[in-house]
Amino acid sequence: MSDPLFKGVMPALVTPFRDGGLDEQAFVALVERQIAGGVHGLVPVGTTGETATLSHDEHRRVVELCVKATGGRVPVIAGAGSNSTAEAIELVRHAKTIGADAALVVTPYYNRPSQEGLYAHYAAINEAVQLPVLVYNVPGRTSVDIADTTLARLAKLPNIVGVKDATGDMSRATMQRLLCGDDWVMLTGDDPTALGYMAHGGHGCISVTSNVAPDLCATFYNAALAEDWKTALYWQDRLFRLHKALFSDASPAPTKFALAHLGLCDAFARLPITPASEASQAEVLAAMREAGVV
Repeated sequence: MSDPLFKGVMPALVTPFRDGGLDEQAFVALVERQIAGGVHGLVPVGTTGETATLSHDEHRRVVELCVKATGGRVPVIAGAGSNSTAEAIELVRHAKTIGADAALVVTPYYNRPSQEGLYAHYAAINEAVQLPVLVYNVPGRTSVDIADTTLARLAKLPNIVGVKDATGDMSRATMQRLLCGDDWVMLTGDDPTALGYMAHGGHGCISVTSNVAPDLCATFYNAALAEDWKTALYWQDRLFRLHKALFSDASPAPTKFALAHLGLCDAFARLPITPASEASQAEVLAAMREAGVV
């Protein structure tokens, strides 16, 4: 396995709230817990961080808090996506200015650009800001799927360094490895299929489950990175129910419920995300017990 720029497990951090605003103290504590658990990087203001309902000022503040609290101990990949290319450039520029190590830029959503439009979007970001950028492909949320051939074109640009693939299609790791070259960073965004993705040549995961169980997830990814597949399979089985339970209701409500149960932050998520249902809560608690989190 090559030694990529970013690898292992990196939580897609939740954004805790209190009294309607950011709970900065809780967020910093979550960052410290993740680093103590042995994660390999941090990803603020992604999908799990409720970026869709953060103001621009809140978005920037969360990235600043993460970079400052991390203090260079692990890389920070800042969420910086938008369906406006100009806005995405501004968010990537901010990430660079405050010291993030890279930006995670989702494919433009709702306006559903063509493959040429997707290429032009990322090429414009590459040209505007000298910061490593990972393409975030999550067609289930954006209604657009960036083709492997488009990623191969983007891989030739100096600042487009890899992908977060949340399609759950493990075969794409092999295809992208063949098309994009040895330096292309391949991270999955799908916890349940991460073992297969790693076996296909992936380098790690931007993980939801790591919010709840950073030490267990780090142990799993360390085994996978070492190609100790027997140990990795053990942790895959132990964590699998938790992976699924955290999506038993609209995300990140189940994850915030789990963190609230651990006393780490409030369970509140902003509308239109509502609290996890009773059935979801029961599933999360059972999965936490099975994994050994509680």
